[in-house]
Amino acid sequence: MSERPSFIVFITDQQRFDHLGCNGHPVLRTPNIDELAQEGVNFDRFYVASPVCMPNRASLMTCRMPSSHGVRSLGVPLAHENVTFVEVLRAAGYDTALIGKSHLQNVTDWATQIEPPERREGYAQPPDELAVAVRSDLDDASYQYERQQFWMQDHPRVPTPFYGFDHYDSVLRHGTITGGDYELWLKSEAPEIMPLRGREDQLPHDYVCPQAIRTKIPEDRYSTSYIAERAREWIEGRKGNPNPFFLMVSWPDPHHPFNPPGRYWDMYKPEEMPVPLAYTANDWEPPEYVKIAERDRARDRTLGQRTGYSLAVSKQEALEARALTCGMISMIDDAVGLIRGAVKDAGLDDDTVQVFTSDHGDHLGEHRLLFKGAEQYDSLTHVPFIWSDPKGAKGERSQEIGQTHDIGTTILEHARVEAPVGMQGVVLSVAGGQGREAAHIQYETQRTQEAFGTRPRVHTIIHDRWRLSIYLGKCQNELFDLVDDPGEMTNLWDSAAHAEIRSRLIERLAEMEIAVADRVPLPTAQA
Repeated sequence: MSERPSFIVFITDQQRFDHLGCNGHPVLRTPNIDELAQEGVNFDRFYVASPVCMPNRASLMTCRMPSSHGVRSLGVPLAHENVTFVEVLRAAGYDTALIGKSHLQNVTDWATQIEPPERREGYAQPPDELAVAVRSDLDDASYQYERQQFWMQDHPRVPTPFYGFDHYDSVLRHGTITGGDYELWLKSEAPEIMPLRGREDQLPHDYVCPQAIRTKIPEDRYSTSYIAERAREWIEGRKGNPNPFFLMVSWPDPHHPFNPPGRYWDMYKPEEMPVPLAYTANDWEPPEYVKIAERDRARDRTLGQRTGYSLAVSKQEALEARALTCGMISMIDDAVGLIRGAVKDAGLDDDTVQVFTSDHGDHLGEHRLLFKGAEQYDSLTHVPFIWSDPKGAKGERSQEIGQTHDIGTTILEHARVEAPVGMQGVVLSVAGGQGREAAHIQYETQRTQEAFGTRPRVHTIIHDRWRLSIYLGKCQNELFDLVDDPGEMTNLWDSAAHAEIRSRLIERLAEMEIAVADRVPLPTAQA
């Protein structure tokens, strides 16, 4: 075996920090992930770089903030000019593989939601090639590999290396209509399943939660099982291979729709779930964006079937979403156990670091909301991170602050591979680093929203016991005390007693924004 360790990164989609047994969930059972934590270090304060899929996954790959790698919001593919840490591992002799969800490129053909600029009478308009301040080729054919149109060709295959991965088995989108290599496999191995995938032909149930679908797809044909089996096969195929490897196993669940298959559907009951504080706190004054969400939902009860943005929900809807989410996570936990067993059977467990994380969270009823949006609550920004090194610390919990873009730099350091100039992740203590003093989070979205304004942005700092968020747009800025108010129910932004703390955090956030302003490309001469 190589002297350098191998790595497996397990990553889920839209899983909150507190939705693991080892992180204190009172009902959810995750014995395999809990075992991973017992064999390693479990981080209590790990945050995303951005609380939405594409920007945060791009930060994972590039070890850079959204303002630097360019994937500021959903809908922007990761430009090939960005160097990924996986490419660096590959150049150092690692075999690399991605099995499951990538979402580094667009997966839909839906039109953008950006409002067109005003065309003023009497002004000459620039031609299309000059209408945007930066030229790009992001609509080029090399950025279409995750769109359905690409997969409708005869014998489609994504060219590799794909952002540094030499092997890529793709699972695109979410729920029962996942595509890519998984869909091709399903058409070949179980064509009778194809007509059963939509919400139109589902098993009967009495759930009222938006996007609750009791799928007819059997457990062994569901995407979670497909990913686990492909990963197991890839690991088994490594017997006798002396090269170190990096494997990313990426599940589209527990992202909505809420459709755990088979026994996972009713594994947990809504009445067993913890009730979010917003449904019991009589003195809570909801912020304006919650009031607008509640008004919009009251006007259109079908809104939840169409949207993926923050949605106002009843207590019953929230508890149902939580129960179904737990079912999806339990299925992932079983899949993690299958893959970990394959690692052991292949004799690779003594040399393989195993990591578990997620790309962002879900409100799941916190503040009476479901899904995700511009809000910066802990339920969206705080995710699991477990580092299990067979030669490292065991059974420890860490209060060190880390973020998604620190994962790659920490892996490179542990692999004894130099990180490229311009990567912004830090090295966590599990690889000899010191972690972070504070978390720095950036969010942007295309969609104009009544509560947040046109193409809203919000940047956040989490430092010590405080969370401060500054919104560019209409929304009120926020300051929360995460120790005395862990549910983030009382905004202290206008509190005179907290003016000094607010000023200090604003100054620190400004310093962090300056620190991640790009220093690359490098100068090519003195002047």
